[in-house]
Amino acid sequence: MRPTRSFRPVLKSLSCVFLLIGAAHAQTGAPQAAWPNVAAAYPRDPAIEARVKQILAGMTLAQKVGQMTQGEIKTVTPDDVRRYYLGSVLNGGGSWPGGNKHASAADWVALAGRYYDASMATDMAVKVPVIWGIDAIHGNSNVVGATLFPHNVGLGAAHDPALVRAIGAAVGKAVRATGIAWVFAPTLAVVQDVRWGRSYESFSSDPALVRSYGSAYVQGLQGRFGDSSVIATAKHFIGDGGTDQGKDRGQTIASAAQMAAIHAPGYAGALGAGALTVMASFNSWKDPVAGIDYGKMHGSRPLMTDLLKERMGFGGFIVSDWNAIAEVPGCREDSCAQAVNAGVDMFMVPDKWKDFIRNTIAQVEAGAIPMSRIDDAVARILRVKLRAGLFGQRPSANANAGKQEAMQARALARQAVRESLVLLKNERHVLPLKRGARVLVVGKGADSQPIQNGGWSITWQGTDNTNAEFPVGDTILAGVRASGAQVTYSADASGVDPAKFDAVIAVVGEKPYAEGDGDIGPAMSLRHTSRYPEDLAVLKTVRGKGTPVVTVFLSGRPLYVNDLINMSDAFVAAWLPGTEGGGVADLLFRGRYDFRGRLPFGWPAQACPSAKPLFARGYGLRLRSVSDVPALEVDSATAACGRADVMPVFTQADRASFPLVLADASASVPLGADLNAVLRVPNASVETAQINTQQDAKRVTWTGPARLVAQAAAPRSVPAVVRADGVLRFDTMVAQAPTGKVTLALGGAALDTTRLFARLADGKRHTVQLPLSCFTAQGANLDRLEVPFSVASDATWSAAFTRIELAGGALREPATLNCNGDQP
Repeated sequence: MRPTRSFRPVLKSLSCVFLLIGAAHAQTGAPQAAWPNVAAAYPRDPAIEARVKQILAGMTLAQKVGQMTQGEIKTVTPDDVRRYYLGSVLNGGGSWPGGNKHASAADWVALAGRYYDASMATDMAVKVPVIWGIDAIHGNSNVVGATLFPHNVGLGAAHDPALVRAIGAAVGKAVRATGIAWVFAPTLAVVQDVRWGRSYESFSSDPALVRSYGSAYVQGLQGRFGDSSVIATAKHFIGDGGTDQGKDRGQTIASAAQMAAIHAPGYAGALGAGALTVMASFNSWKDPVAGIDYGKMHGSRPLMTDLLKERMGFGGFIVSDWNAIAEVPGCREDSCAQAVNAGVDMFMVPDKWKDFIRNTIAQVEAGAIPMSRIDDAVARILRVKLRAGLFGQRPSANANAGKQEAMQARALARQAVRESLVLLKNERHVLPLKRGARVLVVGKGADSQPIQNGGWSITWQGTDNTNAEFPVGDTILAGVRASGAQVTYSADASGVDPAKFDAVIAVVGEKPYAEGDGDIGPAMSLRHTSRYPEDLAVLKTVRGKGTPVVTVFLSGRPLYVNDLINMSDAFVAAWLPGTEGGGVADLLFRGRYDFRGRLPFGWPAQACPSAKPLFARGYGLRLRSVSDVPALEVDSATAACGRADVMPVFTQADRASFPLVLADASASVPLGADLNAVLRVPNASVETAQINTQQDAKRVTWTGPARLVAQAAAPRSVPAVVRADGVLRFDTMVAQAPTGKVTLALGGAALDTTRLFARLADGKRHTVQLPLSCFTAQGANLDRLEVPFSVASDATWSAAFTRIELAGGALREPATLNCNGDQP
């Protein structure tokens, strides 16, 4: 597809700088900067253009809008595809055919076939095949039995575009084995603040490396659109890795020149290699130099159309992210004329897709959306489907369809693990260990496929998994055992004497997380052992016994770990290596492999982001390198990096400090990390819901006396800065008004909030702020707080809750209620 050469004039006069007024953007032209103009990877094909024109001419408005709509397989049946002319379906992380987590490749192909057949059974003049999209983040990562490669951060450490191209090809083959032809990858974020929970989806903070990898990955995925090829997606356009304080879906504050130099190169690589789709980003962009606030990407015509499509020459289609249109001011999950007009072509509306179709048709008929914009969007979608060869091809016709073995590439994944590991410390050349050595293996990550794979692994957050969900692959412990070492294993190092061994291998690190949950919020810092004190405890147990300690650190990003490095004779940054833990053992023991990984990001010297790293990007030792890492200063302060006046109770960034429990008089059920399960006690049930972002809330449905409780394992003291003019704050969405009494409690002190929740029973999002003084006046002890939030009902009621926190300084805000739940 030849890029458009028409450039919209960039107006320089300050009088022409647009203003952002509410949701209305008076924006003119693409931002000024040296943005790349990408030569078309696929020349304009007259035959395809003629076919697009023919199909489009025979379509009704309903059929066109249907093609622009993508629903989730949990809410879309094959007959829905037929009736509503849906252009696409997707499965979110943790969504499987028939809800079967262990569905085989053949099961996936069978469902894909039913969707395809339904798209061929419409009353359209020309039948248009539905396309299924999937987040195959580091392998076909939703599917049990697929090889999972190191996450992107590890691949960035390898500095090997040829390896990335081979992995892209293997991922394409694995995805086609399940009958799916569209992958939401690669992520091209150039992360500037690793507090962002999606940092491991970024290859590097080096724009040049991201550009080369973007090109290589797309070449591997798309190939020449044969049996092993899938449609690639360059995501998320643009600046998702640059948000202020690493906040997911936050605001990127950068000049146009900075945006073009840092965040655009990955798109030059990916689009230059022929990526046929681009996913718009959740973030917004503010350019302080030009004085322009572009707002949310999904609603910005200057960015979606003027910049991406016209100036950069992108000829494929833009797809929105999960319910992202709801974040555009004035829009909802099921309605956003502004995003359509901005240039988004296909809309990921997982649940409310029927309403979206109805609303969009009405907006076109009312003149809010020009028919020309609809025709352009549908033409782009048709062009991509034709280019990828989807017409006339059932999913089962692919040579790899239904073959479990096609999802496996173990040797390639093991190679990728070896290339990704970065050796940060190796005092007295402790590594490599002798084969046959007596080795004590400790740490929670040693025998855990869920931890070594991280997020986007079988489930969205990577939680609620066991080793059984990874039947093909090896844990790091299994790899160490296979090396020939004499192995003793104790996860917490209890009951063993480290002095009796030749070496201790401690495998520690982060537990699984994905977007939202993985953010290190303003009330936290980069200090790893503040979030995972068990790792510090296990190293304290084994150090100083005369036996060298080799620490293998599993993480989705570089973190402040001076304390752990000091306790280690050798320290290996292993990132999230995927299913092939044997690749880690390959480098720990004497053999034919050496460390070659180099840091894709600077390694932090402090608990909060700073300009000077402890180890610079590009640092990495070889086995024969001279390792001079003196004892590092350990900052013992526990101050937050952002807002110290907020104490999280239940947020996407902190679900562990005060775990939620559903209870009634006869039973108590911890909610745990499973986002898909519906948990029950006799008088209530709880399920995951959405209030602000994807799966961020818990919805409780009461049928009798029961309560939802956030409770710490041990009493905690509320900091003085949180107590000062502090409030209990939470977001709620009340689906059904209470029919009995509702009480809200903190520290054992309860308020009658029946009238408050009855007033909020409109199904909309509300933020509630109640003074902490309301609870302390009734005896709540903030010095030893175990239960900062408990909501109870004695009769039928339904409400969802999220972003529960104690916040200082909010008492005098207009939104703060009095103790009766009324406006003061």
